[in-house]
Amino acid sequence: MHSTLIKNALIVNDGKVIECDLRITDQRISHIDNGLTASHQDHIIDASGQYILPGMIDDQVHFREPGLTHKGSIASESRAAVAGGITSYMEMPNVNPATTSIDALEQKFELASQRSMANYSFYLGATENNLDQIKLLDSQKHCGVKVFMGASTGNLLVENHNALEGIFRESPVLITTHCESGPVINKNLEKVRGLGQEPTILDHPVIRDTEACFASSSYAVSLAKQYGSQLHVLHITTEKELSLFETGPLENKHITAEACVHHLWFCDQDYPLLGNLIKCNPAIKSQTDRDALIQALHSNQIDIIATDHAPHTMEEKQQAYSSAPAGLPLVQHALLSLLDHVKHQRLSLEQVVEKTAHNPAKRYVVADRGFIREGYFADLVLVDLNQTTQVSHNNTLYHCGWTPFDNHPFSSSIQSTWVNGQLVFDGQQVVYQPVPSQRLSFNR
Repeated sequence: MHSTLIKNALIVNDGKVIECDLRITDQRISHIDNGLTASHQDHIIDASGQYILPGMIDDQVHFREPGLTHKGSIASESRAAVAGGITSYMEMPNVNPATTSIDALEQKFELASQRSMANYSFYLGATENNLDQIKLLDSQKHCGVKVFMGASTGNLLVENHNALEGIFRESPVLITTHCESGPVINKNLEKVRGLGQEPTILDHPVIRDTEACFASSSYAVSLAKQYGSQLHVLHITTEKELSLFETGPLENKHITAEACVHHLWFCDQDYPLLGNLIKCNPAIKSQTDRDALIQALHSNQIDIIATDHAPHTMEEKQQAYSSAPAGLPLVQHALLSLLDHVKHQRLSLEQVVEKTAHNPAKRYVVADRGFIREGYFADLVLVDLNQTTQVSHNNTLYHCGWTPFDNHPFSSSIQSTWVNGQLVFDGQQVVYQPVPSQRLSFNR
């Protein structure tokens, strides 16, 4: 029987920090107590002065497989994720071909079962004519359906009102939405071009502005209210949209909201230096918007923090603004960026755990994960808040080989990550053993 005993750790869980010992037996947390006695089969770790958090459950990533593996793959990006303390993820359908049928969805689960370092689930992508497939989703096996309610790629754009009503009325699983209004974006683009110039990255938050976001997110919220749907609005970026969401405990809501780490970190003042590297949709906006998002984490208008990890090659990013794709690689440094917010007292450590682990587990009703509890799966991350991590393009694990945090010294470090009780990152490198991950299941 495989057993690990972690001594003297500061365990962050359920809004509290307690110094305690923790034993992992096989895949699960078997004991949490003071003064646990080591047995001859225990691998002992002295975690004095370090913090154990439940591994981050990232409800929004793009791992690019199948069809876009020159940008990233399930293997490469899940490897970077565990090095960043992310132990479970939910991956998006805009791959090639897009994941718009149950058959295509289950093929991705099969790929992940052989290649993923972290636990996994996958969204079905909504189209304007695949409601029959959406209705086949199993609420205990599938995390949700993704609806692109604005500018998107391929056939994943759903703007037709009747199609949207059908999805909001009949989806058996959580509906997640990307909310930007195509008509508003197009109107803004014409306005910029009307000034007689080709748009640049500095125009990005002007083209994809507050109105583009609010027009779409307010529409999604109105549909969810009309049909009593379970709605989770992804990557909120504007102060104005926060008025759509209630404060208070997540358990009382059927409409929830998410913020992403890059929208909590960067603002429009970073475009001149970083250019297309921080081009993403929805756009990074003003410092006022960023500050409002952080405040909304305190008021609980925003319930979850995720990454929207979306790698592209450096060559793709170095194209002209209009040709450069939108998206940033983020999973390896997401938790470290949040720990910097803790260092600067913008967030507490307990809030980070709530928004990255507890609340995703609650919102998706993930079985036996997201908390540090006896009997739960040992998806854990050990962090040192006093050891810095110097980031560069050269030491990232992403297939694309670059990071928007190049040259930033994070104030903390990831010391170890466990997935289902198995050490997968030792603070220096990913530990390759038989694939430790599992398909997520949901107690709905």
